[in-house]
Amino acid sequence: MLKPVLFFSAVALLAIAPLTAPAAAQDAAPQKVPAKVTAETQAKAKNLYARDCALCHGATGDGKSDLAKDMQLNMVDYTDPKTLASLQDQDLFKIIRNGKDKMPAEDAGRAKDEEVWNLIVYIRNFSKNQPTATPAAAPAAAPAATPAPGH
Repeated sequence: MLKPVLFFSAVALLAIAPLTAPAAAQDAAPQKVPAKVTAETQAKAKNLYARDCALCHGATGDGKSDLAKDMQLNMVDYTDPKTLASLQDQDLFKIIRNGKDKMPAEDAGRAKDEEVWNLIVYIRNFSKNQPTATPAAAPAAAPAATPAPGH
């Protein structure tokens, strides 16, 4: 019963959110993060993520959601520190604001620019405190050859 509700919610979101932003808004992303990051703004970002992102990206940001699986979407894992390492915050802003591939744009009516910037901080925090790959242990040293008696 939950899967059909999630599916229809995603379809409704796609129908409501415009798939393209006006040309002026597409290039309007600031060059640095102008958001004031506080506990309150991060709580709002958490709610925004739960409302508009978790349906596909998963509640923990691991990209494993029922809807993504049902729609055969290959979602990235935000809990992996390497996932967002190559993306600048401005790149993420443009992706969120304008959409990408099957991901709809986050309309300015649903989230102001400052909220999107705080959402980026929130998403980047998914990978904090995650265990990193530990280096392989060095092979145990072979026991030293014991000299033969009398040598």
